[in-house]
Amino acid sequence: RLFKNPFDLAEAIVDVLEDRLIARLNQLEPKPFGLATGRTMEPIYQALVSRLRAWPMQDLQKLREGWSSFNLDEYLGLSKIDKESFSSYMDRHLGTPLELAPDKLLIPDRCSDDPAKEADLYIKHLKSLGGLSFQLLGLGMNGHIGFNEPPCSSDVPCRVVDLSLSTRQQNAFSFRGELSRVPTHAITLGLSEILLAEEVHLVVTGEAKSQILYSFLHEPISELLPASWLRHHKNLFVWADYSAFSKVSLVKDMS
Repeated sequence: RLFKNPFDLAEAIVDVLEDRLIARLNQLEPKPFGLATGRTMEPIYQALVSRLRAWPMQDLQKLREGWSSFNLDEYLGLSKIDKESFSSYMDRHLGTPLELAPDKLLIPDRCSDDPAKEADLYIKHLKSLGGLSFQLLGLGMNGHIGFNEPPCSSDVPCRVVDLSLSTRQQNAFSFRGELSRVPTHAITLGLSEILLAEEVHLVVTGEAKSQILYSFLHEPISELLPASWLRHHKNLFVWADYSAFSKVSLVKDMS
């Protein structure tokens, strides 16, 4: 679906997320949902918080008690107090505004002494709850989703990964633009877990993402473009604003 700007997009996708969350209220054992971080998600979480705060208090409290989400990824090597961590991001944008208990927003432990074991425990916990219902995703400049960097096959599991230079450069904004402060490793859910989600929502905004969105839509499915594996998913929803779609529109106009 195509929207004029990220804010119109956010309201539209929150319509869908709110429907999914309402449905969870009447499910005995609802599956957890998958969340992402980054600038793309900020207007979505802002709109979601505003929408949920308008719920009747009884329903909102029931939602809080039944909330179960798994984040895509987390940096390794940051301390418990580092505000650049994705755990801190989730607390700022959802946890504190919605008064969610810390154990409701699940995310890998960035301070683990054994990151490989932490990744294994994280995916075992997710599998014990039945896998993901819906998964929110952003699109990296090099085609990564989560921290699944190219080249990447469709069956890679949750694991520790090396972050590419381009990804670290893309995320340096969170570290005052200082590339040296951006971690070099992370834990990420793999394509294996992402592709098993019941539905996937890929959100792409901004002119800087126009080329990679064009590649995602038109280039062959390949390990060199990890996001392209999503095109195999039977319930994939792609959300974009006009700026992100500009390259696609330009090519169509020229053809």
